[in-house]
Amino acid sequence: MSAGSAKASLGNDQVTLKVEGLKKYFPVHRGFLQRVSGWVKAVDGVDFEVLQGKTLGLVGESGCGKSTVARLILRLLEPDGGRVIYRGSDITRLSEKEMKPLRKEMQIVFQDPFGSLNPRMTVGQSIEEGLRILGMPRPQRKERTRELLEMVGISGSNADRYPHEFSGGQRQRIGVARALSVEPSLIICDEPISALDVSIQAQIINLLEDLREQLGLSYIFISHDLNVVSYLSDRVAVMYLGHIMEYASADELFENPLHPYTLALLSAVPVAKPGQDVEIKSLGGDVPSPLDPPPGCKFQGRGPLVEERCRLEEVDFWEPGGGHQVRCWKVGEG
Repeated sequence: MSAGSAKASLGNDQVTLKVEGLKKYFPVHRGFLQRVSGWVKAVDGVDFEVLQGKTLGLVGESGCGKSTVARLILRLLEPDGGRVIYRGSDITRLSEKEMKPLRKEMQIVFQDPFGSLNPRMTVGQSIEEGLRILGMPRPQRKERTRELLEMVGISGSNADRYPHEFSGGQRQRIGVARALSVEPSLIICDEPISALDVSIQAQIINLLEDLREQLGLSYIFISHDLNVVSYLSDRVAVMYLGHIMEYASADELFENPLHPYTLALLSAVPVAKPGQDVEIKSLGGDVPSPLDPPPGCKFQGRGPLVEERCRLEEVDFWEPGGGHQVRCWKVGEG
């Protein structure tokens, strides 16, 4: 494996999803003729793997490209470069017709538990929608819907009620049930608890973990909450301005964070790890515009270790071992 890749050697575990060099650039139009005047590099060469039955945590500040990565994986957006390999097949090269059978294999749970449900449909109808598309007969759909509601901790008798009749936590449970309806192997959880009360968040996290163990699911868990990520994830990718800055097992990353950006994110958590003293590593400066990212290291201007080389040279990955990778030459040279 080349030093420039963030794909760790993960032993003989089965790989469900592999992302290689993924890119998405959005054009910026200006003027009367709306000509393209630049490009927002939302995702700029991202690599990672998701193992069967495991959880990859994808973390970073708002606007770093996490949700765009999710939509690229699901082909809700078309990538401008790179590959998304699902169980050995490059799905970025598939037509919409070829992609359709794979839609049920990969599902998403959205951040907003109310906005993701049609208010004009009962929760049962929302859950049944995928089953109907798959051709399941109506009586079986009804029975399966009740089973799914029970699975996520809601009485099946509530299938005929509407979303506004449920609390935020209950609506997110319904969103999880809908994602499970087509029996996926991979679920992308895009900030699934950030809109919920703190008292409810733990319940949803425990539900997701129980379902993963029970059904053998693989997750990509997108969040800015590092405490939650440390609890749920087997591996963690830290994202900044469209790039992966650090990639390691969850244990390794939280016990031995190396990149200045990761250290700053951890220091902002009230208790990054019980019993661990974390020195505050504040972030200086502002997040650069993805329309005009700086040359060299994209983190330059905000990190405490910045030198002239950081401002001039494109940063490659350094691998200290054990699958731990960090995009910082300064850390690599000690």
